[in-house]
Parts: sequence; C-alpha cells; structure tokens
Amino acid sequence: MKPPCEVIVRYVLPTVRALIAKELIERYDLNQAEAAGRLGTTQAAISQYLSAKRGGSSAPIERLSPVREAVGQIAQGLADEKLSGEELMRGICDLCEVLRAGSKGVVCELHSEMSPGISSSCSLCAQKT
Repeated sequence: MKPPCEVIVRYVLPTVRALIAKELIERYDLNQAEAAGRLGTTQAAISQYLSAKRGGSSAPIERLSPVREAVGQIAQGLADEKLSGEELMRGICDLCEVLRAGSKGVVCELHSEMSPGISSSCSLCAQKT
C-alpha cells in the first residue's frame, strides 16, 4: 500500500510544477531556460512539463480554484523575480496542505484510487504533516 506522500510526489507536485512552468512561458513569455532557473529545475524538466511527459497525469487538480489561484500567484512572483526560493517552497507546501485537507481531499481521492484496499474511514491524507 502506498503512503499519501507518494501520491503527492508522483502526481501532485509534477502537475503543480507543470502548471507553473506553462504559466511562466505562456503568460510571462519566459523561455524554457528562464522558467527552469526561476522554478529551480532544469530546462529538460520544463520541456517534459510542456509536452505532458511529466505532470500530466493529475489533470483534474488543475481545474480546482485553489490550484489555479496558487499557480497564478507563484508564477507571477517568479516572473517578477519577487519570490524567493523559500517563498516558492512555502507556496507549494501551502497548496499541498489545501489539497490534503478534509476527510476526502483531492490527495485522499487520488490515494484511494492508487491503493484500492484502503479503508473508507482512512484519514491519513488529511492529517497535518
């Protein structure tokens, strides 16, 4: 059985990074190398985000308003070079907490799909880290 953090690492974080990368390139006209530098990743990773080779498997989370809002704020901060590395991490961590929140948060739903043997009363995803 997979722990909820594996769901976050394999599906949520790549999707969030992909959304931020797309925003930096499409809205703020950064090239892949610039976006990579600001996001703290490589140009190759950005290329994979844009081609949906990475971060394309949790598409339903991109439709959630907290995700769209957080991605927009993070991308704007990175584009304007007003967001430090620590602030970037905090923004992503805060978003992750929102997605884990509640008895059946988004991460909980993804976790249930990945681990069908999980009890319906499981609340591990919603617990504070």
